[in-house]
Amino acid sequence: MSGTIDYGNLMHRAMRSLIQTVLTDVQKDGLPGEHHFFITFDTQHPDVEIAEWLADRYPGEMTVVMQHWYDNLTVTDEGFAVTLNFGDAPEPLYIPYNSIKTFVDPSVEFGLRFETQDEEEEDEVLDELPDEINLEEIVEEPRKDAEVVSLDSFRK
Repeated sequence: MSGTIDYGNLMHRAMRSLIQTVLTDVQKDGLPGEHHFFITFDTQHPDVEIAEWLADRYPGEMTVVMQHWYDNLTVTDEGFAVTLNFGDAPEPLYIPYNSIKTFVDPSVEFGLRFETQDEEEEDEVLDELPDEINLEEIVEEPRKDAEVVSLDSFRK
């Protein structure tokens, strides 16, 4: 076990599980009421399956809408498959949860954003940091007074 808890990774897993649960319900019962989804995903993810013409047209990311017409929704533990209509041309897609960048349901103003940063990018950022930092150059914003809240106020 490592020396720290990776809260960011745990939160992303929980958020992807939420998407899986929502899509499983939609697979079983259809979209309720005015609900619809805008799902942005990385088209370069190795497990994404989309038509070649879509990959050429959207070489980095793509946003799909699940609203009025979708077909063959199949939800798995790793991702989901769905057929969507692109200009009267139905196209099957497979979108792994790990490729999703945003999941939005505008009907209820709900959205999830997955922030990712490649290890190479992290290394580049670390390489750009100075070896020494002059503390006199660091400007701190004034601190706000902390508010002490009793835990009893959260108990029922």
